[in-house]
Amino acid sequence: MTQTPVPPGSGPDRVLDVRGLTKVYGEGENAVHALAGVDLQVRRGEYVAIIGQSGSGKSTLLNMLGCLDVPTSGRYRLEGLDVSRLDDRQQSVLRNRQIGFIFQSFNLIPRTSALENVELPLIYAGVSRRRRRERARAALDLVGLADRLGNKPNELSGGQQQRVAVARALVTAPALLLADEPTGNLDSGSTGDVLDLFDGLHDAGRTIVLITHDDEVADRADRVVVVADGRLSEDTSRRRTAS
Repeated sequence: MTQTPVPPGSGPDRVLDVRGLTKVYGEGENAVHALAGVDLQVRRGEYVAIIGQSGSGKSTLLNMLGCLDVPTSGRYRLEGLDVSRLDDRQQSVLRNRQIGFIFQSFNLIPRTSALENVELPLIYAGVSRRRRRERARAALDLVGLADRLGNKPNELSGGQQQRVAVARALVTAPALLLADEPTGNLDSGSTGDVLDLFDGLHDAGRTIVLITHDDEVADRADRVVVVADGRLSEDTSRRRTAS
């Protein structure tokens, strides 16, 4: 993957640099402007919550940031790479190496153990069996599940399943953790546990972008971006609520 030169003002501390991003579905009178010129920069080590109601454009923005869809216009740089200049294979490699995804529905493979679920991105990356086992064990230990390596998803609580998903997201040492409504399927106790884990990851220097519709979840971040009608209507730094 060839490095694209980083332009002035997009210094090496910027993990994400989005400029004038638009996304239009359909044509003519039926066109839907899901994103209408979004500018967003996220520095290394930031914990950013992107919040908005259903239909606001936050899910479309998530797909752009995760290299799961392409914009109609605008530019997106991830770790200095101009994503629009990468072909499908290069974007796939970029997703696997640089982005750790955490989803509302966990997306764990039912018939495999916690350890095997966490190993999966490393298998795609061609890491040797011994090395990927070591890294998966370390990731599960980091999220407090060192004693659940052999458990399958149906043997774990919802909160534990989400922690397995967090470990899987961490195992490739990505530049960005991208979380989509990560507490949406959890009870209040498990929600607190997962958000405490995110706090710890942020304190350790991880870059986190979290998509949510829940103000209480967003309050745990130290920067909140509000999306409305496909635009960023607010971008506010705030002190994180104590857990």
